[in-house]
Amino acid sequence: MNSQKKETFTRSDIEKSLKKEFSNLSKNEISEAIDIILESIIETVALDEKVEIRGFGTFSKKLIRPRKFVNPKTKEVSYIGETSVMHFKPSKLLIKK
Repeated sequence: MNSQKKETFTRSDIEKSLKKEFSNLSKNEISEAIDIILESIIETVALDEKVEIRGFGTFSKKLIRPRKFVNPKTKEVSYIGETSVMHFKPSKLLIKK
């Protein structure tokens, strides 16, 4: 089986990368800018709209169907209604890197 190690890119990695690119901005300004961008993406997706960032990917809302589950300890059957989660589809350019 082909086991590929997936790289992770954390918030601190983004902050370091932006600090290199925009050395005139403070760490707080960069952190605040990231917060504003993420909040606007979350708000837009929550309103059932897509957010597409060219060359990066698309954020959208994915609905999870209602389902039942069994508590393994008590064997009690419960039901979860329809829920939604944020879905990210990376662009082809991002996948190649």
